[in-house]
Amino acid sequence: MTIMLRVREGLLASGYRFLVADDHPLFRGALKGALSGLDNACRILEAGDFESAKAHVDESIDLVLLDLSMPGVSGLSGLIALRGMNPAVPVVVVSAHDDPETIRRALELGASGFISKSSGMEEIRTAVQTILDGGVYTPDDIDLGAEADPEIVDLIRRLQTLTPQQTRVLSMLAEGLLNKQIAYELNVSEATIKAHVSAVLQKLDVDSRTQAVIRLSKIGADTIASEN
Repeated sequence: MTIMLRVREGLLASGYRFLVADDHPLFRGALKGALSGLDNACRILEAGDFESAKAHVDESIDLVLLDLSMPGVSGLSGLIALRGMNPAVPVVVVSAHDDPETIRRALELGASGFISKSSGMEEIRTAVQTILDGGVYTPDDIDLGAEADPEIVDLIRRLQTLTPQQTRVLSMLAEGLLNKQIAYELNVSEATIKAHVSAVLQKLDVDSRTQAVIRLSKIGADTIASEN
């Protein structure tokens, strides 16, 4: 609720600020059309790849609409990365892969909602307004069930224990950055990054950076395979 209160209190006189992150221009246009129909019509920023999406995630964004599959991101790791960068900004996952497993995992990893790409304009508006009002949105008539893969259950539980900074460090490890590069990007000492990496490895119960990245890649890997 604290996050959503920040969104409502941060409403600008000119309206909400949304970030639409999707690599398909036509679908970005459809989302923009749906968002423009909301009350307090807003400024809508666009990102066609994950690097651009990360550049826009700051305190002035009220809601991110994130596609699971775009250049520079793999499955739900994109959601994890954005949540680590700024946990105060709510993220709604938008995907054609709308099975209960993907929706459930997205919510467990911090998404504020899930919108299927098959949704109509009014449903998209309803979903976004629900989230802006402090709720969590999922498509109607879907039983999310329970996770059947014990390895994923354990991984999600471990990822939930990471601090935002540790989550961000893990995401940067997945990008192949060295400790000194991460330190530069986060404007901290290399010793601080080494401490974060050690904590990440311990929390994920792995022995190396490579093993940590492999574990992270298991989140949503089957989703990408199905969408591509």
